[in-house]
Amino acid sequence: LSQDGEHVYYLSAQGHLTRVIDDMTRPNGVIGTWDGSLLYVVDHGAGAVYRYTTADDGTLSDKLLWVSAGSDGMTMDEEGNVYLTNANGVQVYNTAGTLIDTIGVADPTNVCFGGSDKR
Repeated sequence: LSQDGEHVYYLSAQGHLTRVIDDMTRPNGVIGTWDGSLLYVVDHGAGAVYRYTTADDGTLSDKLLWVSAGSDGMTMDEEGNVYLTNANGVQVYNTAGTLIDTIGVADPTNVCFGGSDKR
């Protein structure tokens, strides 16, 4: 690696790059809420998803262990539910971090919504 580890960075509109997370084993999935107030980050190496509050300057605060589940990819629906891919299929968690559904898919790695109706 050209870096000193695996980290998460914020790239400002002005082109300034800032490391915002440096305490994870292997950060992988990253998704923000539609309003930009929260950021979810999967630590694939630790099998956990963390939630942060985001500031306008890209800094993060209020780190919270949101779900104790690993994931390779994730997405979010319009209601704020987060979809995680892992060996169990696609697991759907509500905004409180409660598992509300599992979609049976064999070995999913990434997930997104597509099509004209985003379904």
